[in-house]
Amino acid sequence: MQINVKGHQVEVTAALRDYVVSKFERVTRLHDQLHEVTAVLSVEKILHKAEITLLLSGKTLHADAAASDMYAAIDALVDKVETQLRKAKEKRNDHHAEAVRAARHG
Repeated sequence: MQINVKGHQVEVTAALRDYVVSKFERVTRLHDQLHEVTAVLSVEKILHKAEITLLLSGKTLHADAAASDMYAAIDALVDKVETQLRKAKEKRNDHHAEAVRAARHG
């Protein structure tokens, strides 16, 4: 699994890159079919923004967050992504369970 970190009008320091990678390595354990993660960090006036795109098998998830501090924006983004991944996993598991029940009763 590959984690790409890019900067848009901001320099991505080694510390920022390491922070993003460590946070999203933890998140990737939630979903076993995660192929690629692309994070884009940007600054607009005083607002720090973090965006992420996750490529899953058959699905793409996108989230963004903004805060007055880049690390806070990354933390908020991690929370959003964890929620999205849990929902996607529950939805996949629910559909799988329905198919198994239908096969047993069919």
